[in-house]
Amino acid sequence: MAAASASGSGDQAGWRLTVDSGRCVSSGFCAGSAPDHFKLDDVSRPLADLVAPDEAVVEAANYCPVEAILVSDARTGTRIAPQE
Repeated sequence: MAAASASGSGDQAGWRLTVDSGRCVSSGFCAGSAPDHFKLDDVSRPLADLVAPDEAVVEAANYCPVEAILVSDARTGTRIAPQE
């Protein structure tokens, strides 16, 4: 998979992280596998909406037991993870 690269402040390149708090069951896998990107309070939440591409967030989204995490290309909106 080709990864987008994050760049200058005026450029929206990178990945967008969202967590569906209604689906999240607080398994903690995301915070454990990608602690630089997710925090677990009552439910998981991303630490930033836009991030540089990182396989750890792909892993967190792919292994979330309820598919509450969505990783998409910030520029195009193309879904990166979880894989369909």
